[in-house]
Formats: sequence, structure tokens, C-alpha cells
Amino acid sequence: MGKAVLILGAGLVGSSLGLALTRAAYDVRLWDIAPSHAVVAAGLGAGAVAHEETDNPDIVVVATPPDAIPSLVAEVLEKFPRAVVTDVGSVKAPILAAVRRLAPEHQRYVGSHPMAGSQFTGPLTASGDLFVDRTWVVTPNEGNPPGAVAVIERLAQDVGARVITMPAPLHDEAVAQVSHVPHLMSILTASHLREVPTANLRLAGQGIRDVTRIAGSDPALWRQILTSNAAAVRHELLEVAADLSHLIQVLDDPAALERFLAMGQTGALSLVGKHGAEPMDMVEVTVEIPDEPRALGRLFTDIGDAGLNVEDFELTHDPVRQVGYLSISVESDVGELLRVRLTDAGWHAWSDTRGGRR
Repeated sequence: MGKAVLILGAGLVGSSLGLALTRAAYDVRLWDIAPSHAVVAAGLGAGAVAHEETDNPDIVVVATPPDAIPSLVAEVLEKFPRAVVTDVGSVKAPILAAVRRLAPEHQRYVGSHPMAGSQFTGPLTASGDLFVDRTWVVTPNEGNPPGAVAVIERLAQDVGARVITMPAPLHDEAVAQVSHVPHLMSILTASHLREVPTANLRLAGQGIRDVTRIAGSDPALWRQILTSNAAAVRHELLEVAADLSHLIQVLDDPAALERFLAMGQTGALSLVGKHGAEPMDMVEVTVEIPDEPRALGRLFTDIGDAGLNVEDFELTHDPVRQVGYLSISVESDVGELLRVRLTDAGWHAWSDTRGGRR
């Protein structure tokens, strides 16, 4: 059996981490303020329910809502004097500052943040693959022993994540830009739908569902995240507000409007590729799928028979017709070959010649 890990918090992230670490041969114990959550997670195979009188962990992972993290970190630093302690909170600098105030042994605390999750909550939504090929940020501070940092980096690697190390303030600035403000943009779009007549909502397609999906996340959790990172989020929102004001002004100016829209395209293409690799030139091959049993299975079989590497795919539904569409992302130099092979197999397929980078 590998290192002993105590996970405090058996929600989506904590339970998923328990599943992944158990698979990696760690000895996992689970605790949650709602004992039934720990029992459910243990029943799913995420570890065993913690027993205070016998547990003596090598690593403690605090996977609770942000408001509870500093006090719990300080508590376990005192309670388990040989353990390295980390957390999975979405904001790092305020937690580090609080832990330094609360805990004399704060050197054994190594902040971290797996960039993984979903709009769902609770142990029943957990997956042992949640962290595979996802970024896990480790935020050491100057007081950490090198061995403590290495322990947390290894833990992240053992669940399949790609480790990035950066200072806590830089992490908080980055997540404001790529996570927190985009989440608010989703909420703003979704909240606007409250005033849209039901008849108009019937026209909604997959695009609006994609944009608003994460707006369904827990408001109480996101209140804690955003208030913890308010300064960085406010800075980004002021820039968004300036862009929105400019957009309103250029709506009647075709040339200026096109330049504005092109900035969005440029920003989208700047995102890193799959697994953190450099972006690749991509093309999407879209296939129409009839709404009938085993149609999707046949399509995946034909894609496999084509013998080409698929980078990504997305399934959408026609809001009117009884069909769906599978958009298959492949490298641009094989897009036409995939389209031809699927057409030859009897599918209605076409490619997006505009391409893109992922």
C-alpha cells in the first residue's frame, strides 16, 4: 500500500480524488462534515471512512468549500505533525495568507488547485478519471521544504494530471482570466434568458446551451470563490465592460464591427491545445446522425475503421428535425480523407473549411 492520504471533503473533487488515488495504490481515508457523503464515497471505492483514533496520514488534502479551507488546514497541521497538507481551492493567495496567520507550522502547507470539475456536486457525480490530462497547479511558498512540494506534485501526477508550478498571486490572476470571469459571462447570458418569452426560447440551439452550461453551478460555492478573488476579477470585469461599451458603439459600423469580431477569433485560437500541447491546425468534419437505435454506435465504428486520430468531438441536436450532429475534430491534413471515408460508408458528412487551432 502506498502513502496514507486523508481527504477532508467528499464532494465531487474529493471523492474523485479518492477514486483516483485508490486506483494508484494510495491508502485513502475520507471525512466530510456530512458523514453520509463519506460513506457514499467509500461505497463507490474512493477509500475508507476516516477513524480519528487510528488515522495518521502522510498527506492531508482539504477539499471543502473555500471559506472552510484556512481553518481546516491550520487544524490538521497541528493534529498531524508529520503530514504534508494541501488543498484544492480555486484561489490561493488569500488561503496562504490566512494559513500563515493561523498555523505556526505553515511550512508544511503546499497550496494546489486541480483545474478540473463540473457544474455537478456530491460524491455520486465523482469520476476516477476527473484529473486525467488536466492541469494541476501547485503554488509553493518560500517556507516549503523541497520534499513537501515534491510530495504534492507526485500526488497530482499519480492521478494523471499535468503539474504546473507558479506563485499564488500569479495563479489567482490567471484563474480570474480563464475561469472566474468566463463563468460570470455564462451567468450573465443565462440570467438574461429569464426575460426571454417562452416562444422565443424554442429557437435555442446547442450554442446557447454550450455558453450557459456552467451557469448551473452552485451559487454558494461560486460566491465564496469570487469574493476570495475579488480584486483580480474586478480588474478583468472592468476590461470586459470597456469592450462591451466599444461593441455597442460599433454595431452600426461594419468595418469596425468586423475588426472587433476578429479579436474574439484571435483570442479563441490562442488557447493551448489538447493535453497542454501547442495548438494544431484543425478541421471539423460534421456528420448527420438519424434519431434511431444504434446509429451512433455505427458511426463510431466507421470512424474507427477510418484509422485516423480524432482529437475531439461534440454531439449536438437539431432543435426541429429528429437528427443529431457529431462534429469530429481532426488535424487539417486528414479532414478531407475522413469526410470521404464517412461519405463512402453512407453518412451525410461535410467539413468546416474555415479550420481552427486547438
